[in-house]
Amino acid sequence: MTDELPGESRTVELSAGAVEYTDTGGSGPVLVFLHGPLMNATVWRKVVAGLPGEYRCILPTWPLGAHRIPMHADADLSLRGLGLLVGEFLERLDLHDVTLVLNDWGGGQILLTEGRTERLARVVLTSCEAFDNYPPGIPGRLLVVLARIPGGIAALVQLLRFRAVQRAPGGWGWMSKRPVPQDVVRDWFTPARTRKAVRRDLVRYGRGVPSKAELLEWAEAMSSFDRPVLVVWAIEDKLMPRDHGPRLTELFPQGKLVEVADSYTLIPEDRPELLAATLGEFIADTPIPRARR
Repeated sequence: MTDELPGESRTVELSAGAVEYTDTGGSGPVLVFLHGPLMNATVWRKVVAGLPGEYRCILPTWPLGAHRIPMHADADLSLRGLGLLVGEFLERLDLHDVTLVLNDWGGGQILLTEGRTERLARVVLTSCEAFDNYPPGIPGRLLVVLARIPGGIAALVQLLRFRAVQRAPGGWGWMSKRPVPQDVVRDWFTPARTRKAVRRDLVRYGRGVPSKAELLEWAEAMSSFDRPVLVVWAIEDKLMPRDHGPRLTELFPQGKLVEVADSYTLIPEDRPELLAATLGEFIADTPIPRARR
């Protein structure tokens, strides 16, 4: 499979700043893919390549440290702020009946918590943050700690230039079982390594995660979302607890669970063909009601 992300590169101006995204076009179902911190939309490149050509896949590079255009200095880049920005992105592009696909970062679930779901037809939660697991594991806790130390994030992104650090157990080595191609990783880490304003944005996110009690309240509120939800969970994931997959599935009236072997958190990297096929089957099996078209 190619390491290029298919589609046309565009930019949209949101209240927080300009966001770059890729749009494959297509007249079929609309899928919006979100990624985690210190990576960009290219994490989905192999999945998109495996989906039917008529699908319209929209892939923003979210302001989580791998974005090239810094956000406004007064932008709300907290977990909630970035989650609500997803809704603004959908509105600004005038997207309807969207299948929202998350991996690693779980912030898009804020739309379900707050009932801002009028543009959503389906949701796919792919080994992502959930319940009180924000940010996840050792890498997540490190991000929060370093965000509160002057120069901490700058030191982290400099260290991530080295392959040994990228693949270290307990850190980025727990993101995927298979090494991400070096040119892709370089593209992810360069913006934060070279631009102070991008690091500032990542720091604001790291400082904007609420308490575990509040996170659990947010999760409980998601149960009101009554449309199809597919939970795709890596059973060997070292950052997202395995029981979170079944727990999320049970939370939603139309939840469905697919467990994936031979993968860590980044299922789009470890098992892209399987994930593309699973997405295609889910969309085919959950047609949009005629009254909502």
